[in-house]
Amino acid sequence: MIATFLALIVKEQKPNFAFLLIVFTGAAIFLFLVDQIYQIIAMIQKLAANARVNVVYVETILKIIGIAYIAEFAAQITKDAGQGAIASKIELGGKILILAMAIPILTVMIETIIRLIPG
Repeated sequence: MIATFLALIVKEQKPNFAFLLIVFTGAAIFLFLVDQIYQIIAMIQKLAANARVNVVYVETILKIIGIAYIAEFAAQITKDAGQGAIASKIELGGKILILAMAIPILTVMIETIIRLIPG
């Protein structure tokens, strides 16, 4: 919150510095959370191993989640810079990457459902 107030004050005089302050704050928050993210990933992998779920599917889901967070972070920074059109393209690119990575999982799910349906 302090960075937000500082950015609002500095923005009137030096908009470039305000933008850099916002980017730096976002990066600092992300770096602060890296350890917690690692612990969550380790816990999900442990649960998947205990449930005997194929590791490839878990890794793909984690990659999809990572793409979603990175695309959202990049889009927000781009919006803060006043480039809303570019931000929407970043969001679209993230969604397309997520869809492309989800296709193998969706295929397995559909095949499983088809096998369960009595024919």
